[in-house]
Amino acid sequence: MPDLLAQLAPQRSTQYSDMVATLAEPELRLVLGKGIVAATASSLGGQPYLRLTLNGDLDPAQREALGRMAFTSAYFWIYDHICEVDGPLLQPIDVPESCVLPRALVETRRYRGKTNELFTQFLCNVCHQASAFGELPWSELRLFDPLAGSGTTLFVALIWGADVAGIDHATRDVESTAGFLQRFLQSEGIACRGKKERLRQLGTRWDLRIGRDGEQRCLLCAGDTVEASSLVQGFKPHLIVADLPYGIQHKGGLRDLVARGMPVWAELLRPGGAMALAWESSRYSRAAFAEQVASIPGLEVLQSPPYNALAHRVDRVIKRRDVLLVTKPR
Repeated sequence: MPDLLAQLAPQRSTQYSDMVATLAEPELRLVLGKGIVAATASSLGGQPYLRLTLNGDLDPAQREALGRMAFTSAYFWIYDHICEVDGPLLQPIDVPESCVLPRALVETRRYRGKTNELFTQFLCNVCHQASAFGELPWSELRLFDPLAGSGTTLFVALIWGADVAGIDHATRDVESTAGFLQRFLQSEGIACRGKKERLRQLGTRWDLRIGRDGEQRCLLCAGDTVEASSLVQGFKPHLIVADLPYGIQHKGGLRDLVARGMPVWAELLRPGGAMALAWESSRYSRAAFAEQVASIPGLEVLQSPPYNALAHRVDRVIKRRDVLLVTKPR
């Protein structure tokens, strides 16, 4: 059987290229699992690839998952020769389109401090695979971002078909996100209806229904994340994905944030669900963060490979970012 050749996703800057080179293999290993026998870096025509030796063919679910990969963008079967013709010879692999909303939803909006959308896509992928719901299609999933910012994580999950909910303390940012989403969908001819609710002593909530029959839900809340159970009442996520804030002193602020918020988030999460938490780890080590999270009843930190190999450099400010995967066993 030929090897699989996966092209690393092209990036506009060196800093993101380094991130892709570090995280592409773990992402593929989490999606294809034990199907990967070996993986090696490769170059072809001056372009970087990963060459994967598999123990069998790709099944339909794996092909669909490849269409959502963040850090690889094109896939081929590679032959060193066919009959008397020497290679390398490439056969493109058909990867089905997996989006129910236009990709432009997550790509169009630009703002200061926005996380690279491919990294957000990566977080959603690894969280899905870490959970007990890895075989469920995204259209049957619910995702919650307890620190939603301007909505990049929510937009990625919406594109793939999930129902989403997010909370942020900045009312102006949440209102701007709700307005942007409604205007974008209108410009694409996609139905969206919703209502704005003021919740006494809690904050403000926008409840948006997307599609002609309102088949997708987006719940945007302005308030304190420790009030999540009241703000998103009745919304029980399969996945929680959060890019924790970098602008706070991590040994104090991040520890306090996790201590206040994590028990609330854990209570919301469905049994079998998973969390993917990204943070700047040069000030608050992985060992310390994992120990704090593991101390919360009902949660289990994943420390085996490749879950323990997700640290990477971003830029001069975020010198070392890491990802912690956490599950809530059934």
